[in-house]
Amino acid sequence: MFSKDIGIDLGTANVLIYVRGQGIVLDEPSVVAMESLSRTVLKVGEEARRMVGRTPGNIIAIRPMRDGVIADFEVTEIMLKHFINKIGGRSWFRNPRILICGPTGMTSVEQKAIREAAEKSGAREVFLEEEPKAAAMGAGMDIFQPSGNMVIDIGGGTTDVAVLSMGDIVTSSSLKIAGDRFDSAIIKYIKNKYKLLIGERTAEEIKVRIGTVSPSGKDDQIDIRGRDMVSGMPQTVNIHSFEVREALLEPISAIIASAKSVLEQTPPELAADIIEKGIILTGGGALLHGLDQLLSQELMVPVLVADDPMHCVVKGTGIMLENLDKVAFMRSGRR
Repeated sequence: MFSKDIGIDLGTANVLIYVRGQGIVLDEPSVVAMESLSRTVLKVGEEARRMVGRTPGNIIAIRPMRDGVIADFEVTEIMLKHFINKIGGRSWFRNPRILICGPTGMTSVEQKAIREAAEKSGAREVFLEEEPKAAAMGAGMDIFQPSGNMVIDIGGGTTDVAVLSMGDIVTSSSLKIAGDRFDSAIIKYIKNKYKLLIGERTAEEIKVRIGTVSPSGKDDQIDIRGRDMVSGMPQTVNIHSFEVREALLEPISAIIASAKSVLEQTPPELAADIIEKGIILTGGGALLHGLDQLLSQELMVPVLVADDPMHCVVKGTGIMLENLDKVAFMRSGRR
């Protein structure tokens, strides 16, 4: 029987779990719905996500992960315990070894919080790895050769940009601008332009259905509903793709600047490899229409979207997990 080791992509937007010998067994939103006064847990995951923005005053839908790190320790612990029970129960996964991926540049306090949350969820041993390393492996890159590989992983809370060689990160940058910030930028744009208040779910729908960052990209439109700030009444407005491009200009510009900075710090030989191979885009943000084209134009390097970009980190986590006893760089994750 396989060792009951678990790999977790503890994301701001979603939690994905890989079980050694079984593969990806869970992919659910990082949301917990609770009764506000008693703190009684009502729903976790997808069922809780459906309640965001639609609950009465006595029920709150909490996203315990913010900007790639734990914002609410107690709720994160509850969420992890729930998901581990859901995939087989504590009796099946008794004292598992858990490998968790997080953004580069996590502080020691943030690392400690993740470790403690995993330990209180029943982990015997906790390993931490950096998301861009897992994302690159999950995208099929061979990062163990003496050759440059560059990945841009755009998740829900953070964007990690990294150049890898010989199994480790050579230069990297992590910024707290990603999918959530895209949604916030759309909300702000519509509020300023139309005096209309919309929620996170509506902003995400706009981004997914008609969003683009390419000047020659989509030319779609969508009717959205919200609350008029002047009258206080429900209102419908029509939004075009070019407006989403305008709304996303600031956060996308920050990601481009971060990628340029990492390239500027990359040793020349590795930079030459990257020009030849191209940059791989992973994470949910990689699916934003026209982003690969825009990055390629700005960085003057080919940019490719990974196959199944949303699952690259957890797939890479799985590769590490299957070799947990063999891969030398994992030893640094032990307590």
